[in-house]
Amino acid sequence: MTDRPPSPPGTEPPSSPRTNGRPSSPPATSSPPANDRPSSPPGTGRSAVGARGRTSEGAGGRRRGAARVTTALAALLVLVALTAPHQPARLTPGAFVRVPLEGLLVVAVLLALPARARRPVAALAGALLGLLALLKVADLGFLATLGRPFDLVLDWALLDDALGFLTDSAGRAGAAGAVVAAVLLLAAVLLATTRSVLRLTPLLVRHRAATRRMVAALVVIWLACATFGVRVSPGVPVADAAATELVGDHARQVRARLRDREVFAAQVGVDAFRDAPGDRLLTALRGKDVVVAFVESYGRDAVENPEYAPGVGAVLADGDRRLRAAGFASRSGFLTSPTTGGGSWLAHATLLSGMWVDNDQRHRSLLASDRLTLGGAFRRAGWRTVGVMPAAARPWPEGAFFGYEAFYDARSLGYRGPKFSYAPMPDQYTLATFERLERSRADRAPVMAEIALVSSHSPWTKIPRLVDWSRVGDGTVFHGETTGNPSAQPRAGYRRSVEYSLGTLVSYLEAHGDDDLVLVFLGDHQPAPVVTGARASRDVPVTVVARDPAVLDRISGWGWDDGLRPGPRAPVWPMDAFRDRFLTAFGG
Repeated sequence: MTDRPPSPPGTEPPSSPRTNGRPSSPPATSSPPANDRPSSPPGTGRSAVGARGRTSEGAGGRRRGAARVTTALAALLVLVALTAPHQPARLTPGAFVRVPLEGLLVVAVLLALPARARRPVAALAGALLGLLALLKVADLGFLATLGRPFDLVLDWALLDDALGFLTDSAGRAGAAGAVVAAVLLLAAVLLATTRSVLRLTPLLVRHRAATRRMVAALVVIWLACATFGVRVSPGVPVADAAATELVGDHARQVRARLRDREVFAAQVGVDAFRDAPGDRLLTALRGKDVVVAFVESYGRDAVENPEYAPGVGAVLADGDRRLRAAGFASRSGFLTSPTTGGGSWLAHATLLSGMWVDNDQRHRSLLASDRLTLGGAFRRAGWRTVGVMPAAARPWPEGAFFGYEAFYDARSLGYRGPKFSYAPMPDQYTLATFERLERSRADRAPVMAEIALVSSHSPWTKIPRLVDWSRVGDGTVFHGETTGNPSAQPRAGYRRSVEYSLGTLVSYLEAHGDDDLVLVFLGDHQPAPVVTGARASRDVPVTVVARDPAVLDRISGWGWDDGLRPGPRAPVWPMDAFRDRFLTAFGG
């Protein structure tokens, strides 16, 4: 026997009689009769059990409903990621009515895999689907703004330019917020597609027989639609293999970029003017000041699109009248730019070097070469050469390659007025300061200048007014000279900004033009396709203006139209042809 402490009063169990050493069953009277049980308090008992049951069933029903909604959203996300077009023009509801072949193949593979391998493969498929979705978004953005798909090799360098544009337009805080939001969005897309595929995989496996029948039926539908070319939306077949085509296109793009470096390196060394002596270059322009002015986003649509041409055309017609009265004449044609919507530096490099520079890889290769540029030719022939870039806020060593003795950036131009959206200063101030710093100097050599006019740069939210040239000063006068904020109407803002830039050039010629000034002005590229439409050309107007008739006689064989506005049948040259034609026309 063991010694146990006595139980506290009232807790000691009643002694139980033993039968053959085992405790006997409790007496029948140990439980009160059913009719003697205490009654349940009001609101408890069986009714409470029923309420709890119904509550539990309601919560379970809500959970099941939420699970079904989540599964449906996962399926929708996967379908949209697979079928969404990557061209803005095809982004219509009908474009999503497609049977994606890649989705059917992934489902078949997941069904065939053993259970242990199925989940990692599903996770990989979801991550790849997320990357596909991001690539489509990148293509949509680049096609809408630059008129071309995203370049997997070269376009990463544009992130810095995009950040600079955001900072200039929205401030540092706005740019930082946009960057954070973009990073979070990218991560969210990858996470969402991965989790969606992982969620759908067990459901497909659980209903394996039904899934197989569904895949088989969709394969038959795909083959039938492919055979008969069925389309719900124009240009978008129901039998869809666009994801494979997209990946293939970008793979070919990568291979082409890798080969293009060698191709361009061979081309850049071929130059008929490479060793031309200075006394045989530009002899027909001796004693002339030559200004090459790039007007931001001044494209063919500005003079032909019915939405812009009436207003822009009126400015050019008025300019023709005024310049003829001042003794000037002009000729105009078109050049095809290597870029659209942005990448102004590519157009500048193409025109000045005579090389087709349509990407940053070519641009870097060009800068590393000893190619003779238009500025370099003028410098070799005895001109003082300058570059004027009012939007350049950082050092620009590239100016040495283009042959410039002097370079004026935003800081050295000394502007003290307000910003106008992206443009740090109005075009009028840029031209007035160039005139003061260069052309008004006594005992100087003839000057050749490349000038970037940026008042017509997107987003066209603030446009300056033209003031009397004697009032320009340090630019503070422009604090009260703006035409308002047409930000809600970007197309109207674009038109008005181009009208301002062209009107400023006409006014500059009236105020400061003379017999020894030759002005070549042109657009760097068309505005973004969201302004012109997806099918706009890459042509830009180009005009030569001079008071000396001998200058225009030299280009009479070009077939350009009289006046500041080229007609619809005016000649169109690739922009890289301009350097050679110009040096030939005015050479010895």
